[in-house]
Amino acid sequence: MISSLSLKRLYYPLLMKFLPKTKVSSPQHYQMTKSIYDIPLMDIDGNKTTLAPFKGKKLLIVNVASECGYTHQYAQLQELYDAYQGKLVVLGFPSNNFGAQEPGSNSTIKFFCTENYNVTFPLFEKTDVVGNNTNPLYQWLTNKELNGWNEKKPKWNFYKYLISENGELLNFFSETVSPFDEGILDNLK
Repeated sequence: MISSLSLKRLYYPLLMKFLPKTKVSSPQHYQMTKSIYDIPLMDIDGNKTTLAPFKGKKLLIVNVASECGYTHQYAQLQELYDAYQGKLVVLGFPSNNFGAQEPGSNSTIKFFCTENYNVTFPLFEKTDVVGNNTNPLYQWLTNKELNGWNEKKPKWNFYKYLISENGELLNFFSETVSPFDEGILDNLK
């Protein structure tokens, strides 16, 4: 009687010869189907724009909210933006998707950010970062066919996505991760 181990040893080489081979690559080896710089956006003042003006700099894209337990991160994001200006641009995308913690209008959000946190980094219009009406940028950030490797969607406010100077998604960080976390700072050296 032949044992199952003997059968595996006998048939495994044959299976490997005829099964299609799949290559697993690291994220940077994938070809992106659409550039992050081509995605149409609206800034907080209602002007059409893209991320093209930020080519050559790293981007930290953050879905923000004014009434969240993590709202204090606005101050840290501004400090990070100031400290690494020229190398990094922080981009804020207000969203009301989690706990209805961003109920205000674009003008209310802009006023809140400038008055309470002296925010000078670019803010964009209030948008959906999850769900049926997801902003095209967040579709790109969370679709591996577009960004090359990631499908993780924001689970709460202040989820962070780090983009390289060449428009490649490098990493993402949960809301609990400080903007000054080593994982973010190591990418800025």
